Amino acid sequence: MVSVTASCMQVESHKAWKRATNKISKRRYRSNYQRKGLYTLPQINIDSFDHVHKECLLDLALFPAEKKICADALLDIWVYVEKLQRNDAFVILSELADINLLNLTGNPRGSTTIPCGNASELYISQRDVIRDLVFDLGHEDNILHRKRLSTERKNGSLLGKQELLRGRAFDTRILCILTGRMEENDWYDMNFPETEALLLLFTSTEYFLPPFLKSMKKLKFLMISNCGTNKATVKGLDILSSLTQLKSVRLERLISPLGGKQGIEALQNLEKLSLSLCEGFENIPAFTSLQDLNLDHNNDLEELPLGICNIPSIVSLSITNCHQLQNLPYDFGKMSNLRMLKLSALPCLNQLPASIGKLEQLEYLDISLCEILTELPKEIGQLKKLRELDMRECSNLTTLPSTVCELHSLKLVTCDETIGKQWLRVKNTSIPELRVEIVEAYFSLDWLDV
Repeated sequence: MVSVTASCMQVESHKAWKRATNKISKRRYRSNYQRKGLYTLPQINIDSFDHVHKECLLDLALFPAEKKICADALLDIWVYVEKLQRNDAFVILSELADINLLNLTGNPRGSTTIPCGNASELYISQRDVIRDLVFDLGHEDNILHRKRLSTERKNGSLLGKQELLRGRAFDTRILCILTGRMEENDWYDMNFPETEALLLLFTSTEYFLPPFLKSMKKLKFLMISNCGTNKATVKGLDILSSLTQLKSVRLERLISPLGGKQGIEALQNLEKLSLSLCEGFENIPAFTSLQDLNLDHNNDLEELPLGICNIPSIVSLSITNCHQLQNLPYDFGKMSNLRMLKLSALPCLNQLPASIGKLEQLEYLDISLCEILTELPKEIGQLKKLRELDMRECSNLTTLPSTVCELHSLKLVTCDETIGKQWLRVKNTSIPELRVEIVEAYFSLDWLDV
């Protein structure tokens, strides 16, 4: 923040610098002169952005400043609301990071691509000064006609003159609501018929979903995130059954909100489900249209719910940082359309099921940081379309089955030095186009700040 403000004050006097320093230390808004200067800095000259980049930047400003947000949440908004292809959206995300309009963390490889569109372990954050300035640009229209609306509950009110807005129809397409604990009667009647993305961010151990969700017939992306330190229970889930257009749901720091036939189980058009830092998910409904499932930091997950194996539509499955997960079911191979499988940072996972060989469409496999894995099943040689394998920091996996020589589509293996020598022999004898990337152990405590 200091560096950004300083760039637009190069000709100011010593006293002006002193005043600016005091304002920054107190997190106060800059003067109009300084704000104008920030807008016109070459690296954040929003007027020079094309329409797509400007819209994406305005979407980013809906999230709170100085808070780590999963990049997948923002990418989902860009995919389902802005109608971008996911890889194109990720390129824009990287470009905004390159000019310091956001911070992008959590990817030790520094890759500019994401496997099968999965960015579940990447996090974004933004400086408050940049966020405030961009936020103002997106809130110039009348409150009823803004494409984006971010509101915080203060003094019992969400939108200030709430009585004047009761029952009025908003044109808002992307809505972010920040609150503390909310009971059913704490909400008041609002109408959002055009909303396609809803972010519910709260700090509490109990939360009731807003009844006006039923007016959001066009809703495609829903994020329910508890920003507190303790996990929360959510009530009022039966209202979700009316959201027939919902494509993606992201839940964070919640306790078992997937129960009840009238709730989220009714979302048979759901394409993506992401659960982070959640508990009590022994059963996940067999959503008939689900293509993308992400489970991250769900520390009470000891076994993969059997229902997952009965969802043949799944294309991408990511299970990361689930430290109690020990086994994968034999029926794992029933996910016949799976292209991306990420099993990373699962320190208790002791083996891969032989049925993994039935995943005939699999292109990307990540088993990094699975520390007690001692071998790969010989059936891995049946993965004829496998193009990339990440097996870094699998310290007990010291030998390869001879069947890996049959992986003729394999282009890249990332691994440690010990197993890397064996892969180099495979390259020399069977897969000449294979690239073996030998890396050192990467130590990071970023996960503590999720």
